[in-house]
Amino acid sequence: MVLADILSNTKFSDPGSDKKPLIISGPCSAETEEQVLETAQRLAKTGKVDVLRAGIWKPRTRPGSFEGIGVQGLPWLQKAKALTGLPVAVEVATRQQVEEALAHDVDILWIGARTTVNPFSVQEVADALKGVDTTVLIKNPINPDLELWVGAVERVRNSGITKIGLIHRGFSSYGNTEYRNAPMWHLPIEMKRRMPELPIVCDPSHIGGRRDILQEIGQEAIDLDYDGLMLESHIDPDKAWSDAKQQVTPERLAEILDGIKWRHERTDVKEFNSALDKLRGQINQIDDEILLLLGNRMKIAEKIGLYKKENNVTILQTNRWNEILERGIAKGDKLGLTKDFILKYFDAVHLESINRQNRVMNEGK
Repeated sequence: MVLADILSNTKFSDPGSDKKPLIISGPCSAETEEQVLETAQRLAKTGKVDVLRAGIWKPRTRPGSFEGIGVQGLPWLQKAKALTGLPVAVEVATRQQVEEALAHDVDILWIGARTTVNPFSVQEVADALKGVDTTVLIKNPINPDLELWVGAVERVRNSGITKIGLIHRGFSSYGNTEYRNAPMWHLPIEMKRRMPELPIVCDPSHIGGRRDILQEIGQEAIDLDYDGLMLESHIDPDKAWSDAKQQVTPERLAEILDGIKWRHERTDVKEFNSALDKLRGQINQIDDEILLLLGNRMKIAEKIGLYKKENNVTILQTNRWNEILERGIAKGDKLGLTKDFILKYFDAVHLESINRQNRVMNEGK
């Protein structure tokens, strides 16, 4: 596979094609030359990996942690590339790191989540890429801010880079316990909607933070038509110098990939397409009815706002809001709707109702 084709051919090209999405794998951190080369060769032996990755510079939350082997690890990647014939990828965050990586024939650069969150840092990397023909993958920012992600893409694109992809690695979430970084799937889905021309890779290792749920996360990503997966692999995961809990051996990686059901974006089976069109038509009709009902609900909310205005009553009434939530959760449970969905739905409806009532109550001031 030539590098120019890596990002352009990651989706199923034709119905029925057995081409699987792009797989990027390697250790979280390059630790020693022996570790890098053995990992690379064992990954290549699986026949399932398209790109080798390794962390050379590791931005850590607090000082004192292992922050990467540095530039001395780049020749190791060159050797791994020569031994396996696979392209290599590293994370960069500064102009100097970009220059060092390119000088050592690194094929793919990725901008990490801690860099994406800072427009100044992204711009420094983008400036270093001017006049360069390479592939750049951009991770989502740590915090759930889609505009930062979009802005990072725009900065890199403005530097003249044409081969750009996205990496979804999850978002920091206060109180989150199930995942290391909450996936918040609606954000990458919205990113795909805004920039459908960009391939998107999921990073289950950083989303999950532990190896027992990597396959589950990877399957969900593939079911959402992601273009590939980035999974961390180490020859001895439990002794890894960083992120040990989320890494797997190359052989276990192969098992995880074998366990994923690789689905097609579309099919030419007429019976399926006919049935799907019919069901989608039903959904469209129901959506139209829901929107009509929501419009009527907001008209009633405006009338309530008018009554409140005439009687000098505040917009927000906590007891009534609690009553709506409790009633909605109970009814939703009987209909098979999750509590999380009901809360998000009523939060959105309630905010729109408050805005409508606020407008009514403050007219003519």
